[in-house]
Amino acid sequence: MINLEKKINRFYITLLFATIGGYLFSVLGIPIPWLLGPMTAVLLGSRFGGIPVYWPIQIRDAGLIILGYSIGLSFTKEAMTQIFGQLPLMLLLTVVLVSFCAGIAYFVSKLSGVDYPTILTGSIPGGLSQIITFAEEVKGIDLTTVSFLQVTRVIMIIFSVPFLIYSPLFAHSPSALISNFENNSIQTSASLFPSIILFAVVCVISAFLGKKLKFPTPYMLGPILATAVMTVSGLHGPELPNSVLDFSQFMIGGYIGLLLKPEKLQNKAKIIILAIISGLVMILGSLCLSMLLVHFYEISPSTSFLSLTPGGADQMAILAHEVKADLSMVAGFQLFRLLFIFFAVPPFLRWVFKKNLLKDAEKPS
Repeated sequence: MINLEKKINRFYITLLFATIGGYLFSVLGIPIPWLLGPMTAVLLGSRFGGIPVYWPIQIRDAGLIILGYSIGLSFTKEAMTQIFGQLPLMLLLTVVLVSFCAGIAYFVSKLSGVDYPTILTGSIPGGLSQIITFAEEVKGIDLTTVSFLQVTRVIMIIFSVPFLIYSPLFAHSPSALISNFENNSIQTSASLFPSIILFAVVCVISAFLGKKLKFPTPYMLGPILATAVMTVSGLHGPELPNSVLDFSQFMIGGYIGLLLKPEKLQNKAKIIILAIISGLVMILGSLCLSMLLVHFYEISPSTSFLSLTPGGADQMAILAHEVKADLSMVAGFQLFRLLFIFFAVPPFLRWVFKKNLLKDAEKPS
């Protein structure tokens, strides 16, 4: 009972710090404030302020279910038709991008002295919360280093891509393709009820089913698949208000803040420098690959770049809307890469990790 009371008190303190962080980042106009704000505040409070923190994993899981539903809404019939039509090119460029990141991870591993599976997991261009959740599920991976590398990449993309898109480098004009993505996936609804109840029940069930079937990051992937199937079948769920999406990011951000432990980083200065350099190389690599997409299709450079930038699908879609890029194209590539990473990358990472363990075992003591 005493331990439970301590946990509750620690949670209230953590909740206060996370709320203050989200509010401050929101006031300052920092992108995705309700993810980065709580994450930063909890990190600073716990690591430098000596504040006892606690964030139940169940809250994080609930946030993942909400995000999974929101992403699943993007899989309309039109989006799926476009994805299937461009599947070979999507697969090719996604494999090239992931392989490019794996190559960067190899050099960072050699230069930093950190094991390759850890650096590789930290370099995979997936969603921040998804990759960190996966890293938790695999024993032997340094979660601190993975979190640091992923957060560094996300922050660099969030702050650099908008400036790149609005720079003279992208003298873009509206895309030649007409997009229906905005009309189909960003539907307005006077009320969430009663249809949201059905989707909520299905998403929760699919999340637990995904957990039982051992899906990677099941609390997000389960709702994505379930919502996508319902949407393609003609059952259109209501778009969630921004406040609900902000709250889901808050639920995830507070938990991620607990995972960031810079004091436990090996070779701090070297890893920080290498993380920044690898993030820049990753962005430049995406820029070069985007030129191939421009060559294959008559689309604007901004559409191509946002389609291949290793950031979140939601953030890239927002930027695409602002610069009049093709939203269907951007969402299709981003969501395809997300699913590719969900299904193809975890088995590959486990294989690499197992191979690394066998190699270490064969070394003479």
